[in-house]
Amino acid sequence: MAKVTRKMVEETGINVDELLELLVKNAAAELTTFYYYTILRVNLIGLEGEGVKEIAESARIEDRNHFEALVPRIYELGGKLPSHMNNFHDISGCPPASLPVDSSNTTELLKVLVEAERCAVRQYTHICNITAGKDHRTYDLALSILHEEIQHESWFSEFLGEGPSGHFQRRGDTSPFVSKFLE
Repeated sequence: MAKVTRKMVEETGINVDELLELLVKNAAAELTTFYYYTILRVNLIGLEGEGVKEIAESARIEDRNHFEALVPRIYELGGKLPSHMNNFHDISGCPPASLPVDSSNTTELLKVLVEAERCAVRQYTHICNITAGKDHRTYDLALSILHEEIQHESWFSEFLGEGPSGHFQRRGDTSPFVSKFLE
């Protein structure tokens, strides 16, 4: 643990234990979403599904990267991950992005994907609101993840016909905002 780091964050008035709880729950959401997106992506087949598969794969890999970027910050602030995966899964800050009953229905798969992203947008916006101007490193990390989660939501909502977002699929560059935390 970086003792000075935690002390400096505490001195800004942030309840570090509550912040850690949010970070751990979001790390759980990212890792479980990575897992569930793997299952969803496998089921994106046929003419409709193949068009979504590459975007789902980008979001899946970026969610794994979000998990990897969150873990060091959790430990820097004196937190830790649960020692059992079942417990980790069950504290996820977002509901599981489970396969819908009709796994051949691309629209239903897209609804699961977009709702997972919308939950993430709410979660990271909350962390940004708590840390803005107080905990610069956590704020920067949460804001970077938020940028990518907003893009994911935009991609999936366009496929659902909810209107244009102005976002374009990235080519060959995963986690453009979060990559600085992965080095």
